[in-house]
This record gives sequence, C-alpha cells and structure tokens, in this order.
Amino acid sequence: MPQVKVNGITMNYDQQGSGEPLILIPYLAADHACYAFQVADYAKEFTCISVDPRGAGMTDKPEGSYSMELFADDIAAFMQVLGIDQAHVSGLSLGAATGMWLAAKYPSRVKSLSLHSGWPKTDPFLKTVVEGWQIMARGLGSVTEMVIAGIFPWCFTPELYAEKPDYIQALSDFVRGRPAQPLDAFIRQSDAVITHDAQEQLQRIKAPTQITFGRHDLITSTRFAKEMQDAIEGSQLIVFEGCAHAPIYEDVEGFDQTSLKFLKQHTG
Repeated sequence: MPQVKVNGITMNYDQQGSGEPLILIPYLAADHACYAFQVADYAKEFTCISVDPRGAGMTDKPEGSYSMELFADDIAAFMQVLGIDQAHVSGLSLGAATGMWLAAKYPSRVKSLSLHSGWPKTDPFLKTVVEGWQIMARGLGSVTEMVIAGIFPWCFTPELYAEKPDYIQALSDFVRGRPAQPLDAFIRQSDAVITHDAQEQLQRIKAPTQITFGRHDLITSTRFAKEMQDAIEGSQLIVFEGCAHAPIYEDVEGFDQTSLKFLKQHTG
C-alpha cells in the first residue's frame, strides 16, 4: 500500500480505478478496506482513493487530541501532496463529519460531497452511546471485538441479524482480518466523535451535496436531516428504507446505485 507524509503523519491509502478522483473517508475504527463493496462499482467511473485516517489502519496514531477538523486538515494536506487540486469526497459517519469540515474549510478542494450517516453536532444521546463503546473497548481490551459486539448492533437492523446470520459472521470475520486498532487510538478517535460540532460550518459548504440516512438508524438518525439539509444549500436528501447506520453493507446494491448516480451527475 502506498504511504505519504502529510500534516506530520504518515498516511496509508489505496488507489483503484480511473477517472476523476474520489476520496473515501472511513468511519470510526475502520481503515480504507471498509469501502470494499463500493470501490468495485465506483472504480469503473472514478479514481478511488481510500484512506486510513489518523489513528486507524496503517496510518500513524500519534498521541494528543483528535478532532474532525484535524482529520479534514489531514485530507487537505494529503490532496496537496498527491497533487489533487479537487476531488469528489465521500464519507460515512466519522467520514461524513470529516467531509463537512473539509468542504467548509477547503471549499475549492471539494467538487462534490457525499455525507452518509452524518450529523452536525453530537447530542447527549450520541455522546452516551459512544461513551458506552469506550467503556466496552476498555473492558474487552480489544477494539476489534468491541466493534463486533458493541457497534455492529447499532449498524444493522434486527432483521439482518435474523435473516442473514452468515453475512453478519462474514462481516465479523472481515473486521477481525483488518489491522487491529490500538485502544488508545480508538479513544482518541471516538473522543473526536463526542466533541464534533460543525453546526456553524454547514452554511459554508458550497459543493453539491448528497445527504443519506438509514431509516432505522438510531445513532445518527434522521433527527439530524432537516438541520443539515436546511444549512447546506441545494443539498439532496436520501433515506434508505430497511437500513440502520450502515446501508453500505445492508443494501449494497441500492446504496451503490444511488450514491454513484449522484457522483456521476457532478463529473466533468
């Protein structure tokens, strides 16, 4: 995997496909491989550049506090080093929060913005959930096992667990096969989720924006939809029925078709 020095860290990334650049930013505790089900489709139309964010995968995990603004600064510096003047930017959850900051702070860098399962500011409910994950990670002594036992149930509907247990097991095996995130790095990343506040940044976003949620998502639910859509002028809202926090896995075909259609509308 290629690596580059950006913003004081070594960042790991994967690149596939050809066409206009599309930067994919992972969610909490995940590395670039989390978009495996999307890159297969996206790479037919775009140069897909999937990154390992600060604190995850094979990217450096320095001490100190992390924030969504810092993650965005990392991506902006990454683009500069790779000579990418402008790119389509897509992220889910933590990746979406990072995308908000990137598009607001570096507007010329973002050609289109895809915000999947995002939120403008952490509220008391979301804070409580994430703090629970931190407690579980410390108790288990394993971020990987906490993701499977603690985060998965928030990402998928009860129906998926009941109807496709083998699929849940396959996703669990996939997570266990990725580089394990150290506990301290997870705490720093999840603290960035807890302190996230982009409310004052949203109106600065001028890139064409797609906002998506899963209908049954409780973490970053549609309770955030109106505020985001009202603040980001001209944004498009899509709700995936039958999905929770991770439509990228629960409705792969529907998610890929919908998100790719938006991306292709803003090429050229």
